[in-house]
Amino acid sequence: MAQVTLKGNVTSIKGDLPAVGSNAPDFKFVKTDLSDSSLYSEGSKIKVIIAVPSLDTGVCALETRQFNQKLADKTNVTGVVISKDLPFAMRRFCETEGIKNVVSASDFRYDEFSQKYNTEITEGPMKGLSARAVFVVDAQNIIRYTELVPEIAQEPDYDKVMAAVDQLL
Repeated sequence: MAQVTLKGNVTSIKGDLPAVGSNAPDFKFVKTDLSDSSLYSEGSKIKVIIAVPSLDTGVCALETRQFNQKLADKTNVTGVVISKDLPFAMRRFCETEGIKNVVSASDFRYDEFSQKYNTEITEGPMKGLSARAVFVVDAQNIIRYTELVPEIAQEPDYDKVMAAVDQLL
């Protein structure tokens, strides 16, 4: 079982992330207008899946803003920020912060993402939420990059994520 830390305290997650080179599992999510969607419905674009515990935390909010900026000028690339936040809260956050370059995806209804990608935190105060992780998926839905952020309270390595995206363009 994989582990991360939360402010230095070790906590387990569901399992190992899907491997680089494997097919990205499709998953359903709920958009901010309460409609259903899925990863594969994003089409044959490069997809950056940004898993966060909750947009109501400072680090998750900062990370979402950073990816919104970094993906703004990338053609044929879509960012999908996923958490178990309710779609109403995600919509409010995105409207307030001017987030327009990533898709807000709520895992609250189907719980498919955290189960299929093994990011669910299985113990401690954040049990049931997703660990912080980033996946870069190519246009054929093959995982080309993964990062499980070892400390939940830290941001991912944006440079490595964007380098993985740029290699696919």
